[in-house]
Amino acid sequence: MKVAIGTLNKAKTSAVEKIINNHTTNVQFIYINVESEVSNQPFSNEETRLGAINRAKNALKETGANYSFGLEGGVQEIDGIMYCVNWGAVALKNGAVYTAQGASFMLPEEIANKLRDGEELGPVMDEYTNLKDIRHTEGAVGIFTNGLIDRTSMFEHIVTLLIGQVYYFEKMENI
Repeated sequence: MKVAIGTLNKAKTSAVEKIINNHTTNVQFIYINVESEVSNQPFSNEETRLGAINRAKNALKETGANYSFGLEGGVQEIDGIMYCVNWGAVALKNGAVYTAQGASFMLPEEIANKLRDGEELGPVMDEYTNLKDIRHTEGAVGIFTNGLIDRTSMFEHIVTLLIGQVYYFEKMENI
């Protein structure tokens, strides 16, 4: 079975690999950097979700995989508080697309202000932590939860929701 992942981000690819390998054997993973067709810093749940869907569909179109995953992080402002939000999508050869939202958490005002000024969360977090490419490891969620959850495990939850939906609807088709 071929599984495409519409990103080269290590936190996201690791999440898909772990969950799929826990539920399926003989998997060939295809890693492909595809466009999300949304802003580099999505600024709503709707835009973040659309980015995940676009990544999944674009990876499917490029690879012809059985399952194609798109994972996208963004931000959403509610009552003046900026939240980090995360969405995932899986596209199937039969045209079905399933989506799921993951954890969201508050961002400190210091970070939120930089995002409002047009900066992107990944580079802002690198500057804030004096680390490099934390979007591939612990991510903002790892920093702001004091390491209790990292970006990979956050995306694992989303991938589990996605593959669970796929398996459910495949089972229903065979009844």
